[in-house]
Amino acid sequence: MESVSQESKGASVHEEKVMSDNIRDDVDHHRPLPDGYHPRTEEEKALSRSVNRKMDLFLLPFLSILYLFNGLDRGNVGNAQTQGFSKDIGVTANDVNDSVSLFFVTFVIFQPISAAVGRLVGAKFWIPTLMFLWGGLTIANAFVHGRGQLIAVRLLIGLCEAGFYPTALFYLSTFYTRYDLGVRIGLFFGQYAIAGAFSGAIAYGIFHMHGSLHNWQYLFLIEGALTMGFALLSCAFLPRDPGSAWFLSKSERDFACERIRTDSESCTPSDLETSTSKKKTSQLTRSDVVGTMRDWKLWTALVCNICASVPSQAFSVFLPLVVKGLGYTSIQANLMSVPPFVCGAVGLYLFTFSSDRCKERGFHIVGGLIVCLIGLVMTITIENNHGRYIALCVLLIGSYATSPLTMAWLSGNTPEPGKRSLVLGVNGFGNLAGVIGSQIFRSEYAPRYLVPFYATLGFISFALVGYIAYRIMLKRVNVYRARKIETWTLADIQAERMDNKRLGDKKYTFVYGL
Repeated sequence: MESVSQESKGASVHEEKVMSDNIRDDVDHHRPLPDGYHPRTEEEKALSRSVNRKMDLFLLPFLSILYLFNGLDRGNVGNAQTQGFSKDIGVTANDVNDSVSLFFVTFVIFQPISAAVGRLVGAKFWIPTLMFLWGGLTIANAFVHGRGQLIAVRLLIGLCEAGFYPTALFYLSTFYTRYDLGVRIGLFFGQYAIAGAFSGAIAYGIFHMHGSLHNWQYLFLIEGALTMGFALLSCAFLPRDPGSAWFLSKSERDFACERIRTDSESCTPSDLETSTSKKKTSQLTRSDVVGTMRDWKLWTALVCNICASVPSQAFSVFLPLVVKGLGYTSIQANLMSVPPFVCGAVGLYLFTFSSDRCKERGFHIVGGLIVCLIGLVMTITIENNHGRYIALCVLLIGSYATSPLTMAWLSGNTPEPGKRSLVLGVNGFGNLAGVIGSQIFRSEYAPRYLVPFYATLGFISFALVGYIAYRIMLKRVNVYRARKIETWTLADIQAERMDNKRLGDKKYTFVYGL
């Protein structure tokens, strides 16, 4: 009996050592928590791939189309401006810039509020509601006259569009696990770049129309009507959650729910209770709000994201005007804005795909910013218009990767679902870059826009340094935690995970993804 007891004790010590070593190994290699979801068996891996494939086939493309209309209705005022929009409604070109600025201000202020509402009422209801409203307002944009009406309509469009992106991102995070999410966010966010290309192509076709209205009015009417139609269609198409996904089998729905529960688990008694309660998980708690406000990771990344997003936000509206300054006619400028946006989408997909494969965020963001810097330097220094056009393509290749990878980075490092929805909403303040862009790309700097490009160069340089410092800070926290738990036993580790004194990413056993 004593021999058996000795063997049992030895096995227990060995188990504790293996568990502690695994935790430390995860810290050293900067992988996600051991309790995050990772398929182990070949059968489980095959099932996970099958579920992801069906979501990629049915859910992601449809949601991406909805975001495409979000980008179209946000940036079509830039296309309209190439056709004399401001002159026809009795305002100046800078009045249009000011309306764009106020759009982004409203967008930013109401984004976290709208995201919180979306979290409470459910994405299946909130996304179609927002779309239908801003689609109707886009139609109203075709009949504005004067500065007051222009600003009022753009403010209301900003109010309605505010909650779409963070609500959709949180919605995706309830279907995909953390390291399946980055490339999907990239594919989703890529519609913002595609929207620019699509908008240019649509505008090129519509601007050849002749009728009783101005051709830019047809642009607002057609895009607004399409938005409202897809809003109605989404009511029936979008599932509430993985458990109600009509395109999955019963066993796949159960598996999809369980892997998300495992992946987002915060490992406290209250969290374990709420993970099985739909009623409770739909609520935001005081600790979610307080934790979000005190999260240094969020505010540091937000400042960097604002600076890094200046070119992508500015060009979503003003690229046709910049291209027009290269010597193209008004209608040609809309068509020639398509290739740079396509380059931006391709660059975004490559960076996000590589990021998920390598399970790394920081260096990929830095890589995108370096490409962006190269494009900016080329744009400023090259005199030839054809060379500057190529420089714009290079610039956009690196411009779109930062925002979705930042979102994926914050999402993966925020395991609590309630706090995660707030973090994604607050990070929407990155759209303040649109205010900056609309104020620096003003008509007095046309046609070369050298001053705006110099200012953008400064913002991107600051973002580059900021993201490098941000990654270093996360790595230092991981190293500190590795040293702290180095001598912990299995009992210490279990106690830390079950104790609600530190929640989610505050736990010493949580490893920040880099």
